[in-house]
Amino acid sequence: FRGYCSRRLRRLRKTLNFKMGNRHKFTGKKVTEEILSDSRYLLLILMDAERAWSYAMQLKQEANTEPRKRFHLLSRLRKAVKHAEELERLCESNRVDAKTKLEAQAYMAYLTGMLRFEHQEWKAAMEAFNKCKTIYEKLANAFTEEQAVLYNQRVEEISPNIRYCAYNIGDQSAMNELMQMRLRSGGTEGLLAEKLEALITQTRAKQAATMSEVEWRGRTVPVKIDKVRIFLLGLADNEAAIAQAENEETKERLFESLLSECRDAIQAVREELKPDQKQREHSLENDSGKVSNIQYLHSYLTYIKLSTAIKRNESMAKSLQKALLQQQRSDEDGKRSPRPQDLIRLYDIILQNLVELTQLPGLEEDKNFQKEIGLKTLVYKAYRCFFIAQSYVLVKKWSEALVLYERVLKYAREVQSGAGAHRNSLKELPDVQDLITQVNAEKYSLQAAAILDANDPHETESPSQVKDGKPLSERFETFCLDPSLVSKQVSLVHFPPGFQPIPCKPLFFDLALNHVAFPPLEDKVEQKAKSGLTGYIKGIFGFKS
Repeated sequence: FRGYCSRRLRRLRKTLNFKMGNRHKFTGKKVTEEILSDSRYLLLILMDAERAWSYAMQLKQEANTEPRKRFHLLSRLRKAVKHAEELERLCESNRVDAKTKLEAQAYMAYLTGMLRFEHQEWKAAMEAFNKCKTIYEKLANAFTEEQAVLYNQRVEEISPNIRYCAYNIGDQSAMNELMQMRLRSGGTEGLLAEKLEALITQTRAKQAATMSEVEWRGRTVPVKIDKVRIFLLGLADNEAAIAQAENEETKERLFESLLSECRDAIQAVREELKPDQKQREHSLENDSGKVSNIQYLHSYLTYIKLSTAIKRNESMAKSLQKALLQQQRSDEDGKRSPRPQDLIRLYDIILQNLVELTQLPGLEEDKNFQKEIGLKTLVYKAYRCFFIAQSYVLVKKWSEALVLYERVLKYAREVQSGAGAHRNSLKELPDVQDLITQVNAEKYSLQAAAILDANDPHETESPSQVKDGKPLSERFETFCLDPSLVSKQVSLVHFPPGFQPIPCKPLFFDLALNHVAFPPLEDKVEQKAKSGLTGYIKGIFGFKS
C-alpha cells in the first residue's frame, strides 16, 4: 500500500503539473486555498498522510523482531498527523462541502488517536477515537444505506481501541466487551479480527505477571514461562467464547485459534525441557519415577491440546450428523451430501487422541484418569461402530450391520455399568442411552429391510433375468431377457477371440543313420598319382605311366 501511495502521488503531481522543481534542484511547493480549483490537490495531502501511515504500520510489524524500529514508527505517525492537520485546515475553505469537512475531521481524529495509542496516552487516545466515532456515526445516519455501510465499518474498527483504552484507564468491564466483539466478528479474517486478538493478548500479558502456579489433578506446578502464563489465563475465556459461538464457522475458527496458542505454549515448554534433560533424569532416579515439574506442565498442556482436538472433532461430528438427517435437502441444493464414512474418520481421530492421552508422562499410575479415558474410549468406539453399521446398511450388507449393532449395544452397556463415580466426567460426552434407543430402532428397521430385500422379485434370480456375462453366441439355447441387446454396448461375441490350442509342427529325428551299411566305392575312385623325383622327371619328358 505504501508503494501504491508513492505511485499515486507521482501520477497526481504529473497530471496537475505540481512538480517539486526539476532533476537538478528541489523547489518545495505547498497546497494553498488559492489553488484549490481541483479536488485532486486535496488528494495530494491525503496520499502523503496515507503513505506515512502505511509506512508506520509496516514498521509496527517489523518492530516485533527489531525493537529499535519503534522510534521510526512514532516518527512516521507524527508525520501522518501533520499531513492530516494540513488536510483539515485546507478543508475549512468555502470551496469544500460539509461532508468532506466532517470526513477530514474524523480522519485527523483517527490518526491522532493512533499516535496517542502508541504513546500509551490512553485518555487522550480515547478522546480522539470517541470524536472520530461520533463523526462517523452522524455521517452514517445522514446518508444512504450503501454509504452508511462504510461508515459503520469504520465505527466497528475503532470500537476495540476505545474499549482497550477504557480498560487501561480503569474500566474492568472493557475486557468482557472485547471478548464479545471477538465473538461478533464471526469467522471473518482481516484487520478487525487481528486487532482484537492483539488487544486481548496485550491485556492478558499484563495479567500474567500475577500468575505463578497452576494446579492439575492434585499437583501444583510453578509456571515461569510468560507464553504459558498468557495461554493459561486466556484458556477459560477461549472455552467460554467457543460455548457462546453462534455458528459452526465461528466455533471452528475459535478452536483453531486455541489449538494454535496451545501449540506455541507447548513449544516454549519443550525449549525449556532440552537444557533440563540431565536434571530430569536425575529427578526420576531420586523420586522413584515421579516426573519433574516442567515435564508435568508439558503433560498438562498436551492434555489441553488433545482434549481441545477431541472437542473440535466431536463438534464437527455433530454438525455432520445433522447434515445426514437433512441429506435430501442437501441433494436438492446440489451440494455433496455427507456420508457415514466421514463420521468414521472423525471418530478414528478421536480414538487416536485418547490413546495419546493414556501415554502422557506422569499419569501412568493415575487409575482414576486411566478409568475415565477408558470409559470415553468405549463411548466413542460405540459411535464409531454405529456409523460403520450405517455404511454397511447403505450397501445392503444386512448381516454385517446387525453384528455391528450388537457390538454398539455391548459397548454402551459396558459404559453404563462402569460409569459409577465417573458420571461427572462423562457429562460432556454424547448420551449412550440415546444411542441404545436409536440402535434398537435401527435393528428393527434393518430386519424389515432384509426381509423385503429377500422377497423382492426384482432381486431374485430367475432364468429370464440371469446375467452371467456370456455373449449371445454362447447362449442360443437359453432364453434370457437382456436389455443390453438393444443398447450400443451389445455383447454378441468375444472380441478379440480367445486363443485355441492347435497341433505344432512335427520334429523328425534320423535314428537309423548310424546303423546303415553303405556299399564300397574304391573301384570308382581314381588312384592318386605317384609322387617323388621319378614322377617329376617323367612328367617333364611327357612319360606317363
